[in-house]
Amino acid sequence: MTARAPSLFTGAAQSSVLNLNRVCLLLVAVALLALIGADLAIYPVDPWQELARVGQGILMPAWQEPRVLLEALGQTVAFALLAVAIAAPLGLGLAMLFHWRAVRVLCAAVRSVHELFWGLIFMQLYGLSATTGLLAILVPFAGVFAKVFAEIFEQQSRDPGLTLAVGLNPVKRYVYTLISQSWPALLSYTRYRFECALRSSAILGFIGLPTLGFHLETAFKQGQYAEAGALLWAFVLLIACIRFWVRPKLIPLYLALSIWLLPETLGFSNGGYLWQFVGQDIWPSALREGDLGGALSWYGEMLSEQVWPGLVQTLLLTQIALVLTALVVLLIYPLATRSMAGPLLRWPGRFLLLVLRSTPEMILAFVFLLLFGPSGLPAVLALALHNGGLIAFLVANASDAERGSRSDRPDDPRGLVRYAYIETPRRFPAMLAFLFYRWEVILRESAIMGILGITTLGFYIDSAFEEIHYDRAFLLIAVTALLNVLVDSVSRRLRRHAHAEPARQQDMSCLKLE
Repeated sequence: MTARAPSLFTGAAQSSVLNLNRVCLLLVAVALLALIGADLAIYPVDPWQELARVGQGILMPAWQEPRVLLEALGQTVAFALLAVAIAAPLGLGLAMLFHWRAVRVLCAAVRSVHELFWGLIFMQLYGLSATTGLLAILVPFAGVFAKVFAEIFEQQSRDPGLTLAVGLNPVKRYVYTLISQSWPALLSYTRYRFECALRSSAILGFIGLPTLGFHLETAFKQGQYAEAGALLWAFVLLIACIRFWVRPKLIPLYLALSIWLLPETLGFSNGGYLWQFVGQDIWPSALREGDLGGALSWYGEMLSEQVWPGLVQTLLLTQIALVLTALVVLLIYPLATRSMAGPLLRWPGRFLLLVLRSTPEMILAFVFLLLFGPSGLPAVLALALHNGGLIAFLVANASDAERGSRSDRPDDPRGLVRYAYIETPRRFPAMLAFLFYRWEVILRESAIMGILGITTLGFYIDSAFEEIHYDRAFLLIAVTALLNVLVDSVSRRLRRHAHAEPARQQDMSCLKLE
């Protein structure tokens, strides 16, 4: 019996490695097949000359009106901070009820729709107002908070609950047991979501709200790359300094300032259309009139002309971006680790990761769109660079944390040998898990790239809103949400199959901002 134990253990390890390899090969094969049908054409727009102008603007930023820049940054922070301040308590309350199926379904539905799509929806009710911006962020974020907070609660010990009275109020039971145990992880994830909210707030400018994205889009379209560079650097510095200016004692002051900084309403602001919008506008006229045959004909036409083409392009770009993200991570994470880059040279690498993870995908895609023309290529590059920078940041943090907990052996290899035989094999399962966690996000971002003219689902959604066809927009958004739920389910199954499921507590520690 003792002689057979090592072979059994080795067999289990080999089985895990084989499953991991199969999943990786499957993803690569799907991405290669996606290259056949994806629209990745490069249009003759003389990208190198334009790239030189963009690079010059980034290296030599300039801004003529400091007040406008400060207002854009202030309003970007205001939307993000107020939305998180409302969404986090809502998510905490929903997490306490997450054992109810109805709550889980509701949270999955709201978080599967991108903030920009929520913004387009609420803009039909409240115009370009502060209400639109806040709701566009806090509604999906509440669903995300609920899911992650519930998963954090699942990691906590149930033993403290045995010391409480049997009939104690459920809220008090959560406060004295699960919430108190998981409070550091809850705070850490909330800080991380605030960084995400800053990016979401910035890109809301692409639909007209006066945040950073509005000025960025205007500067890029007008070829004012020095001003665009100033905006980008200001946003990167804003995120890089979060650890210095986000202090618990200052949060009440920041909230008061955020309310004061919210922009004035542009256009109309009337929630009275809500019931008409929900009860009539989002349904096809044939269905409202009881014409079942006409409704089926309308749905069939939408399926063939918009849903299917948009769905296919969204999935193709998602799978290509997913694999390219993994390649980006493998290439750049060593630049930010002590074990590979050293204690000094790692800082330029960490700065590169900061820039990549801080710049929203929409902004990166907009730049690449100017360089390569309106195809799926800008979307794929933007998604891969942003998500690759984020995952590489987490992987590098994990590497540094492990190195700090133990010392290297004198005979440990260096350079490429260490990268290939020590660091990458150790980091690969966690990297794959983070990649699967981001899969749903990459899909959501692929869909919204249509707002820039790329023929994903977002292209048809944006067109439907512009043409005031809310029934079309609702159907396409519903398809996008169902697709996100499906991809999330598939990613969970693949994580379990590949045994690439790091502990949730480890994930929370990796998400702490620098």
